[in-house]
Amino acid sequence: MIHLNIAETLTAAVVDDNLALDTVCAQATHALIDNMRDLGMEVIEIACVEDARSVIVSLPELDCILIDWDLDDGAQGSRAAAADLIELIRERNQELPILLLADSGSLSSVPLAVVKEVDEYVLVAEDTPGFIAGRVEAAARRYRSRLLPPFFGEMVRFSEDFEYSWHTPGHAGGTAFRKSPAGRMFFRFFGEQLFRSDLSISVDELGSLLDHSGPVREAERFAAKVFGADQTYFVTNGTSTSNKVVFFGSVTSGDVVLADRNCHKSIEHALTMTHAVPVYLLPSRNRYGIIGPIHPGELEPNTIRSKIEASPLVENENARAVHAVITNSTYDGLCYLTPRVEELIGPSVERLHYDEAWYGYARFNPMYRDRFGMREGPRDPDAPTIFATQSTHKLLAALSQASMVHIRNGRAPIDHTRFNEAFMMHGSTSPLYTIIASCDVSSKMMEGASGRTLTDESIAEAVAFRKAMARLSKEVGAKTDPGNWWFGMWQPDTVTDPSGKTEIAFADAPEGLLSTEPSCWVLHPDEKWHGFDNLEDDYCMLDPIKVTVLMPGIAEDGSFKDWGIPAAIVVRYLDTRGIVNEKSGDYCILFLFSMGITKGKWGTLVTELLDFKRAFDEGALVDDIFPDLVAGYPERYRGMSLPELAARMHSRKRDSRQIELLEKAFSLLPDPVMTGAEAYKRLVRDEVEQVPVAKMADRVVATGVVPYPPGIPILMPGESAGGADGPVLEYLRALQDFDAAFPGFEHDIHGVESIDGEYRIYCLGGE
Repeated sequence: MIHLNIAETLTAAVVDDNLALDTVCAQATHALIDNMRDLGMEVIEIACVEDARSVIVSLPELDCILIDWDLDDGAQGSRAAAADLIELIRERNQELPILLLADSGSLSSVPLAVVKEVDEYVLVAEDTPGFIAGRVEAAARRYRSRLLPPFFGEMVRFSEDFEYSWHTPGHAGGTAFRKSPAGRMFFRFFGEQLFRSDLSISVDELGSLLDHSGPVREAERFAAKVFGADQTYFVTNGTSTSNKVVFFGSVTSGDVVLADRNCHKSIEHALTMTHAVPVYLLPSRNRYGIIGPIHPGELEPNTIRSKIEASPLVENENARAVHAVITNSTYDGLCYLTPRVEELIGPSVERLHYDEAWYGYARFNPMYRDRFGMREGPRDPDAPTIFATQSTHKLLAALSQASMVHIRNGRAPIDHTRFNEAFMMHGSTSPLYTIIASCDVSSKMMEGASGRTLTDESIAEAVAFRKAMARLSKEVGAKTDPGNWWFGMWQPDTVTDPSGKTEIAFADAPEGLLSTEPSCWVLHPDEKWHGFDNLEDDYCMLDPIKVTVLMPGIAEDGSFKDWGIPAAIVVRYLDTRGIVNEKSGDYCILFLFSMGITKGKWGTLVTELLDFKRAFDEGALVDDIFPDLVAGYPERYRGMSLPELAARMHSRKRDSRQIELLEKAFSLLPDPVMTGAEAYKRLVRDEVEQVPVAKMADRVVATGVVPYPPGIPILMPGESAGGADGPVLEYLRALQDFDAAFPGFEHDIHGVESIDGEYRIYCLGGE
């Protein structure tokens, strides 16, 4: 049985290129290593600089490192190599103990920059090996004890008390599970430590999530410091709940809320639950159906005033918005220049809420400077109060459902006691403490140099993949055979070199430039690659770690090409190879380069895309590529080739104008007939009926209609579906017809029930 405790085996590395020699210094170093091992430490012996670099990058479990000051890499010469190694360590970890192996004569040669980064000096020829080993162990143990953040540290210590539990949960540290065969399998699968750390709110030592007391309070304060917030709250049911907490703490019945129309469905639910009156801010879309930014003109005070006055749901013509919510970054990775957003919308609203569910890492890398809610810099006391809700589990390292609410107070500051009433409405009195601990650990992981290193690596891996795909495009495009197609990438075609004078093709741009320079990713006006019209320069940037791969089939002007490969086919192919994407559109697939992505993972993705191209070019049969699909629908797909399937699907999308209808449907605001709360009341009272899409003209929907992914409402509860020939119903009919023509490739639309191939949606009765 393995328990996590600060007394378990400590690991140290000794970097000395003289270890293999039979010198007095080498003998003294070996004696030191033997004494360290006698103390129970694991010691890694490293005899060259390159090996040391690999260990530093790949072994975060190191508790201490000893470096020979006279280390020689054969190129830089003595001591410069040691100094560079120390610099590399400090770039990644500011706290790891570094002990410099030196003799008394060489100490005077250590420059001030190195002195500041070293914790101790070790004179192996002068002090006894046993004494030095004790010093190393003490330094490593102090470091190990500092690794545990407030809540997780206390939970570890408590779980090691081996206390008898007389409180909930009833499995009592896992004992109950071991009393039945199924329970024993469950216990063995997860291991005892999970169950010993599944504790009750009755455990005073760990504090209370609802009261924000004890170690929980300290953990939230620590997170606020790390994430740049005045206040931070841990939420154990995802950002869907975080969004509702923020609404309940800021909005009540009849209040006007400015809402990003392309918001997550949790915002729709929050609007319904608070009985708020939404006034929507309309974003843009491009030729691929990718969600663009809300244009600055939508955020200007005069525009907002006109929107409020025009809404039939706002009873007071002089009403002001009390809250605004904007998705940042968008689901496809577009990030706003937040000072500009706040300058535009600030005069119209007291509190601004950024839904940053997919963007919790932004603070930790200069790539995203000024493009997130909890940004650094001088405070304007007259600015709106800022909320940022982040799914800590999505692109940081935390367990599923882990989320945080961050607050930066402005002219409408948040009172904790009153806000906590909203928090308690949505928080369980029996939270899973491992989720709280994962929030705490995530904060610790992002503290200091570690946050920069982890985000640097994500960006670098994404850039390497993007360049590899761009190079393949150049190589394949240079061929003259019929197979000269390749997948595109939604990214700039060229970037500007640091001098600002030379345009460089993306495939040829230095990785260092693409990985560090935000200007490479800014959406400039009139650039064709991004497809958004009338953009304000620098207003929006593409996040490099959110990578969209483009399928053949769509021309630069948005029209359909003669042939194409719909994304659904490629998604299904990759899924059979164990590669699952984040989301897909008609001709695009999004991959997220989180901190868990490695070269091996994205290298495999490139390989599988090449394999798909090979299968497609060779005319492979659907029977061989998707045998389960053929088994389920033999009359539809048996004997069909992969190119034939793509051609039929592409023709269907072209002839039904799916992409055009999608853009139109998401680019208009349906007529609001009643609030979401009123529509929901009718739903609960069963004053509704399921209506076929073919008969929904001008009907008022009782539930949101939300195509997945990524979960963006096309109709909100209480809105009219519009005319029979309007883009919303035309789009839904096109999807319904597509599903009938290509079984196994059906669309997932929340709020729609498909009965015998017919879409049905709850609408208000008697309308």
